[in-house]
Amino acid sequence: MNERGLSEDGTIAREGSLERVPAAFRPVVAAARARIGEVFGDGRLHSAYLYGSVPRGTATVGVSDLDLQLALRREPTARDRADASALEAELDRGRAEIDGVGILLSGVEELLGERGRYDGGFFVACLCTPLLGDDLGERLPRYRPSSLLARETNGDLALLLPRWRARAAEAASEADRTRLARGVARRVVRTGFTLVMPRWGGWTSDLAESAEIFGRHHPERADQMRAAAAVGRRPTGDPAVLRMLIDDLGPWLATTYTAAHGEKAPRAG
Repeated sequence: MNERGLSEDGTIAREGSLERVPAAFRPVVAAARARIGEVFGDGRLHSAYLYGSVPRGTATVGVSDLDLQLALRREPTARDRADASALEAELDRGRAEIDGVGILLSGVEELLGERGRYDGGFFVACLCTPLLGDDLGERLPRYRPSSLLARETNGDLALLLPRWRARAAEAASEADRTRLARGVARRVVRTGFTLVMPRWGGWTSDLAESAEIFGRHHPERADQMRAAAAVGRRPTGDPAVLRMLIDDLGPWLATTYTAAHGEKAPRAG
């Protein structure tokens, strides 16, 4: 992998590996592997993956969360979602090294299909580290930092903004606003990065680096994007921060993104 996250052939390299998992996080990763196999190993699970800072080797004890992607043989059901929610709580319980557990569920057909290949498929092939089962990455394309990839990964920001506004209006506490701000900030930074990704010609998942790359192409919004990256790492419940993200930077970014790459078609759910 070169300094822009690319393999020798110019395609995006897979960014994590089990070898990079910091020692402090290895016990919870081992527990996750074992419990996923026990809970979903009744024929439902095709494969399981780690993603985020833990397999990239950049996780911070007590701050980073444990992120997991499960590929199921069929589309997720209410039972699957309930089991995943219970497993999130179980893995998080009593573990000071992590700040929460998140489990994403997808069906294999969704990940390999035409509409998902450059969305969830890209996510699994390049941003996820195999943990259990047969790696779906071997059945997916080699991806380049293209406008198609930009559209299919983050071209739905305009659809998300109204939902975020509704959640911000309904937030009853600073803790609620802090959780919302973290998710919104991270998505805004990733969208800002993929806006300029084809011109930059590479891939990164690092929030600070993403903001800096964006800022080189859009200096008039650079300070806002740096602030968003900071909130993504250390969230705050300040209402002014949410307003900046949802009512100022977000709408500008959605309009600019659609003009550059087009709008991603809505997905079910």
